[in-house]
Amino acid sequence: MAYHALLQMFALLLVAHAVADYPLQGEFLSRAKNRQVPMPGVPWYQALAAHGAIHGGAVGWITGSIALGLLETLSHMVIDDLKCAHRISYNLDQALHVACKVLWLLLLQLFGPLP
Repeated sequence: MAYHALLQMFALLLVAHAVADYPLQGEFLSRAKNRQVPMPGVPWYQALAAHGAIHGGAVGWITGSIALGLLETLSHMVIDDLKCAHRISYNLDQALHVACKVLWLLLLQLFGPLP
């Protein structure tokens, strides 16, 4: 993949991350995904999976790869769960999410289009 295309895809992934992590997450998912402070009547794992799936859908759409979308969903869920448990900071949470985007692009560069 050409350098320009990689930069463009990286920019799109970052914008999609910002949209998925802020306006598309909202207060409900932000609170409901936290197993440390459960929201009555809402299974935390469903909220966390929904939030992860929003991110995974964005990555899959931008990269054209269902595999990368699934990897994003799972990694986003793990990272956010660590943040909710206060095992990592907010800043590390965001840095790890950006690092995942870099990894997805590296995988595309190394292996070409992924299923």
